[in-house]
Amino acid sequence: MWKEVRDREAGKLPTSAFASRVRSRRLSALAICNHKEIISPHHGAVNSLQVDLTEGRYLLSGASDGSAAIYDIQQATEYEKGLIAKHKSLFVVDKQHGYGHKFAISTVIWYPVDTGLFVTGSFDHYVKVWDTNMAQVVMDFKMPGKVYGTAMSSVAKAHMLIAAGSADVQVRLCDIASGAFTHTLSGHRGGIMNVEWSTSSEWILMTGGCDGAIRFWDIRRAGCFRILDQSQSQFGRRPPFPERTPTEVVTRTAAAGSSSVNKLISKKKATLGNGKKQSQAVCKLQNLTTSHTMHKSHPGTASSYSRATAHFGAVTGLRATRDGLYLLSSGSDSRLRLWDIESGCSISVNFEATRLQTNKAIQLALSQDSSAVFIPSMSNVKVYDVLSGLNLQTFYGHYDMVNCCYFNMQDQELYTGSNDRHILVWSPPSSSFSDMDEEERKRLNLKADEDNWSQ
Repeated sequence: MWKEVRDREAGKLPTSAFASRVRSRRLSALAICNHKEIISPHHGAVNSLQVDLTEGRYLLSGASDGSAAIYDIQQATEYEKGLIAKHKSLFVVDKQHGYGHKFAISTVIWYPVDTGLFVTGSFDHYVKVWDTNMAQVVMDFKMPGKVYGTAMSSVAKAHMLIAAGSADVQVRLCDIASGAFTHTLSGHRGGIMNVEWSTSSEWILMTGGCDGAIRFWDIRRAGCFRILDQSQSQFGRRPPFPERTPTEVVTRTAAAGSSSVNKLISKKKATLGNGKKQSQAVCKLQNLTTSHTMHKSHPGTASSYSRATAHFGAVTGLRATRDGLYLLSSGSDSRLRLWDIESGCSISVNFEATRLQTNKAIQLALSQDSSAVFIPSMSNVKVYDVLSGLNLQTFYGHYDMVNCCYFNMQDQELYTGSNDRHILVWSPPSSSFSDMDEEERKRLNLKADEDNWSQ
């Protein structure tokens, strides 16, 4: 470490390389935190977690008992024996709240640009927008089925839309500004378990359904423009000559057809001569060309392409990398897949064997540089290298199924929620603890790793 600091001071090591090495070292040193504890007020499984994107200070959680809670992860509520920082919830909204959810909360998200609002989705068919300061519901949206996932774009400037996936086959976009539904996206043949906005465009939405399909939508136009197919694969990150996607093939076919019709139009011009009949014939043929091109270029026209699947079974998790180039997906077939968003192909990465939950959506997390992915794997959390698929670490600590992970980039900490009702913190070793010798630990009577039955 000190050698790298000296190289950085001498100018031998670039700033970006130095920061990357420090992050990698801290990531590899992640372990269950022995100086921070989150006191969960939930009486059911913790299904969703998120830290606010503006300050990186407030942790939001939602649970199957219908409650949502907020914690200040930087300012401790109290300290145990002067060293263990305990973080209790700032407030909780549950079934006893006048406008709380009646059934399990499946998803919670912060408003991307302000901590004054947060959004919850529940099995009671409602998506609710809450005022953080008042702990009151300011807006709600009635969905046609159980809500499985919600998402808001972190790069959006022109809209304030909440994408909501439910047990219904349609994705609905809820507008906070108007309090109404603005879009209904149809195409899936089953419920939508995951929704994820692109991190490079505010108009691109990605959805994963119970039908095993992952669809890409441009909300400015009708219909999806891409369906990921697990049979379309490529080797490496970005090949110089990628294979043509089905959309490109259809577009080329349509272009070839339009060129032949254009030749027919030129012949008609020569035979018809000038006048009104010529203009009518040309307009008719041009309309035929336009409709032919539009019809052929729409993905839904090719039945085999529209029924393409990304997983055998439901898509249980989606997470886009920060640079917007790649997409990670998990399915009920216990497979992880890495996708090239630009080409729509599956990148041939052999992720080591893992077991995933098959009956509910799980929340994946990525490290700051998107080099590692955190996957809930039954009662454990596994860390994989995104590009090689190697299992870097496995975290043991929960007593039941792990449902969600969230990586806090500001503090470089990982938060996990489980059916055991606990929220665990995984962090690099603190300097105040790592620099402490054994005699000093005994003198301070540090018993962070002991329970009430320890002798």
